[in-house]
Amino acid sequence: MKNLEALTVEQASDESKEIFEGLKAKLGNVPNVYATIGNSSKALKGVLDLNNTLSHGEFNGKEVEAIALSVAQENACDYCLAAHTTVGKMQGLTEDETVAIRTGDIQDEKLKALTDLAKQMTITRGNPDQEYINNFFGVGYNKASLAELIGFIAVNTITNYTNHIAETDIDFPIAPELEHA
Repeated sequence: MKNLEALTVEQASDESKEIFEGLKAKLGNVPNVYATIGNSSKALKGVLDLNNTLSHGEFNGKEVEAIALSVAQENACDYCLAAHTTVGKMQGLTEDETVAIRTGDIQDEKLKALTDLAKQMTITRGNPDQEYINNFFGVGYNKASLAELIGFIAVNTITNYTNHIAETDIDFPIAPELEHA
């Protein structure tokens, strides 16, 4: 028996079922990660609400996906790498850019400062060297951006950990493998 599994609509609680129906209407389906978090309607609602709130903040769609790819890379979450490569391309990133974000070879100075800090915060459990924060501010981000970055790292860590514990089946095209991985 798995620790957690993706629920079908029939298996879900009434509260999760309602959220699943909303996801299906918005996305066309219920991605396996959300069907898995849906084992708790409160957890699913919390993750979705925080992500939705932050998505109307300081970062544009490309930046949101760059954060997600950075955190997923550092947490070795194949599910989220696949999902955010797909969604990142929908937000205007090229596949080459998604790979460059993951390897740290991104040419865009602002995205590099953002993703370097996101990776360092993930690796150090929230204790990055000050130079990463200075670079982040140096390219034009502000304190609101820093607070929201912490929130996005938290949301992505929740989905990464869920996928690790559940061994979630990947329902997106697999992300490209990195040459040095």
